[in-house]
Amino acid sequence: MVMSIVHRLTGMALYFGSILLVWWLTAAAMGPQSFDFVQDIFSSWPGRIVLFGLSWTFIHHFLGGIRHLIWDTGRGFKLPTVELSARLTLAGSVVLTIALWALAYLQKG
Repeated sequence: MVMSIVHRLTGMALYFGSILLVWWLTAAAMGPQSFDFVQDIFSSWPGRIVLFGLSWTFIHHFLGGIRHLIWDTGRGFKLPTVELSARLTLAGSVVLTIALWALAYLQKG
């Protein structure tokens, strides 16, 4: 039940994230001054925390979607399998988010 609620909450958070993406793309289209303003906000510590959270939200929602896709095939409904897939979804989303950000920081230099 908790994973179902979290899946719905991450879906709502992704809606908020899409607004931020549109803001960033609009700023890029409006010119360097607007783009730099948005980049400054996103590259600040609060902005990075929001982007980190959105990254986790996207990855967690994606993994939850794969979990549901497996269920759509009629598999994975036994209680031990449901518990394992819930734990793997949560752990996988945390590990993949940290790996994504670590890779981004390594690429940035």
